Amino acid sequence: MTQHIPSALTDLPVGLLDRLHTRLAADAASADLLDVAYRTLDSPVGPLLLAATPRGLLRVAFDSEDHDAVLAAIAAKVSPRILFAPERLDAAARELDEYFARTRTTFDLPLDHALSKGFRQTVQTYLPLIPYGHTETYAHVAARVGNPRAVRAVGTACATNPLPLVLPCHRVVRSDGSPGGYAGGPEAKTALIALEAA
Repeated sequence: MTQHIPSALTDLPVGLLDRLHTRLAADAASADLLDVAYRTLDSPVGPLLLAATPRGLLRVAFDSEDHDAVLAAIAAKVSPRILFAPERLDAAARELDEYFARTRTTFDLPLDHALSKGFRQTVQTYLPLIPYGHTETYAHVAARVGNPRAVRAVGTACATNPLPLVLPCHRVVRSDGSPGGYAGGPEAKTALIALEAA
């Protein structure tokens, strides 16, 4: 699902392949054939995959999640009409860059919650209410969303969060203060908590 260039195309004049790809993306969008656009973004916690539908940002994935597998899952659950169209994700990339530069503490992006439902979505939509630079325990989040006994379910909702960083599940920690699990790995979670605490 990532952008692979057949060897026969490498002999094209410089920039032609990029122009052809840009035209393909524009034509697909204007003909309403582009359901999911994606791009990658370098970040302090490794390469991130960003995917969006016309409704909004759909997925943020860490390199450890295998970007090709994430795109295959999106194709199966949302639509197989997926195209590398980085310009469609410029706003998301800009806001994430600002977040990592510590000039942004909240995100103002339209979101598509198609990859989440039920209690998991309830938990995930609560996450932005945890203030930047603060953490809450899984138990506290469970109580805040109205189900104090659902501590493990809160953990599952955080683990399956399709929009980490934007819906900041890294701010949810164990009751002893230790980080707990994270899709990007424990080092990424610790780095994000430290970034916000600085």
